[in-house]
Amino acid sequence: MNIELTGVSRVYGATRALSGVDLAVSDPVRVLALIGPSGGGKSTLLRLLGGLEVPDTGEIRFDSTLLGRGDNPVKSGTAMATGLSEHRKRNGFLFQAFNLFPHLTALENVALPLAKVHGLAPDAARERALACLDRFRLGDHAAKRPAELSGGQQQRVALARAMAHRPRLLILDEPTSALDPEMTAEVLEVIAELCRDGQEIVLSTHEMGFARAVADEVVFLADGEIVEWGRPESLFGAPKQAAVKGFLGRVMRW
Repeated sequence: MNIELTGVSRVYGATRALSGVDLAVSDPVRVLALIGPSGGGKSTLLRLLGGLEVPDTGEIRFDSTLLGRGDNPVKSGTAMATGLSEHRKRNGFLFQAFNLFPHLTALENVALPLAKVHGLAPDAARERALACLDRFRLGDHAAKRPAELSGGQQQRVALARAMAHRPRLLILDEPTSALDPEMTAEVLEVIAELCRDGQEIVLSTHEMGFARAVADEVVFLADGEIVEWGRPESLFGAPKQAAVKGFLGRVMRW
């Protein structure tokens, strides 16, 4: 993946979620992990990279596609708007809340976006949805609604939905934040399998061991700024910044 952020800021009312962020990531990086304290800007950065939001200032490019420029608001019908829309369609998203439709079965939750957003015929959407559920070991639960599934199963359905259209980039925002330890391990195993298969992924996580094991590069965010980034063996093994050392010392103590 090729990501370039230049002076990117994002403000919500009186809250500055990101402040003048600069970042350059290039091939052969395929898995980028965002770590750091809660409220540091990880979720905002993921939404910007996915094209769900645009920056207030600065510029974002992903694989040469301009996703937003703070001095040039996106207007309907423009080349930037078209590029942004296509970028969103090429991505898969998984957020902290499962965001499954409660009245639909697991199969319907996966098949519906394939038909409505990506234009597959109903039978083709159903066939691909079943294949995705089987891949994530959910074939026997295809007819169940979310309330009939465990938390880990719901998250795997959401992951199957995110992967069903074969995304260029998979964006994962704290994919295990609402899960107990056993379910966390279950979901992390699935994500690790996707990493081994070569799927391009940008994820935020509080699972430091997982980030260290699967990421090609790790970015540490705090107070809306990138404090440090680099290879996991360097950032986890010999962090340069005191804030990173302190954070890792606390979260990896036990």
